[in-house]
Amino acid sequence: MYIHQLKSWPDFQWDIEQITLLLANVRHRQGRLLGRMESLGFQLQELATLKTLTMDVVKSSEIEGEILDTAQVRSSIAQRLGIEIGGLVPIDRNVEGIVEMMLDATQQYKAILTDNRLFGWHASLFPVGGNRIHKFISGAWRNNSKSNPMQVVSGVLGREKVHFQAPDSDKLKNEMEKFLQWFNSHEVIDPVLKAAIAHLWFITIHPFSDGNGRIARAITDMQLARADGSPHRFYSMSAQIRTERHRYYDILEETQKGTLDITAWIIWFLECLDRAVSATDITLGAVIKKARLWESPLTQAVNDRQKLMLNKLLDGFTGKLTSSKWAVITKTSQDTAIRDIQDLIGRGLLRKEDAGGRSTSYVLSE
Repeated sequence: MYIHQLKSWPDFQWDIEQITLLLANVRHRQGRLLGRMESLGFQLQELATLKTLTMDVVKSSEIEGEILDTAQVRSSIAQRLGIEIGGLVPIDRNVEGIVEMMLDATQQYKAILTDNRLFGWHASLFPVGGNRIHKFISGAWRNNSKSNPMQVVSGVLGREKVHFQAPDSDKLKNEMEKFLQWFNSHEVIDPVLKAAIAHLWFITIHPFSDGNGRIARAITDMQLARADGSPHRFYSMSAQIRTERHRYYDILEETQKGTLDITAWIIWFLECLDRAVSATDITLGAVIKKARLWESPLTQAVNDRQKLMLNKLLDGFTGKLTSSKWAVITKTSQDTAIRDIQDLIGRGLLRKEDAGGRSTSYVLSE
């Protein structure tokens, strides 16, 4: 028996004493991160959001075994958010659809969640209807027969293992009405705790023929944006779930075959979220490094040419930086380029690489 078949479904229960301290620690860590990132200024916040959302989209799809082109995802997000970046690339239709769903969830997080909005997300994921294995109507609840229920299955044909069986399709309208009424309600519950419950509840209903995992994670990100009170995303729950994918599937299966006491699921969710927030120092390292550099007294009074080139180095300069390249990029003379470089070396911001002579090149000083 699955939890959605229990008489008191969906009356979830949890042990508040077991989660209180963990929830408080996560909320504290979130608050510190948001305060830290907001101090960086709007431009760096945009770059951090771009990096996080790109990772969110890519990793959420990876969980389902779909590999997206990171450059396409980044270009699509940048264009939609109006963030100026170099190296924009052509974007496939399927990438545009996934990005559209994620941005609607996170940037319009205050708007209520409706069945039509979810239908739009599903249609964005499957613009031509169906996937590589079978066809279905996109932008509509699934319609399974009693003899062919919606199941999560693994293993080879003939030796399949059923991990989960979703509610019958004739129950979906009523199930989703309950879920959406609860999700849009203003009951007194911590918004992070609500994200954990929403994720489990939606993915247990499994209302679509495909894409339920990605839509569940979009709903989670939407609720986490509500918890943060900001459309800026500085941590990626999907990236952390991707790292812990096996445990993610295990805890879902254990919970869906258990009782309506979901304490174990909530503990795992909060611990996973805590690790996602902690991982920000690594994932946003370049953005934070850039912020620290421009806060340093060493960068005070640098000219516009030097600022441009330092930012290019921080963003990952392609190839070797020479005085000739400096002159071309900044549209100045070779002599001016050399003076700019020597000034930054004197400040301790640049250093020469080991090779000298005509091949002299420069990198950021550690």
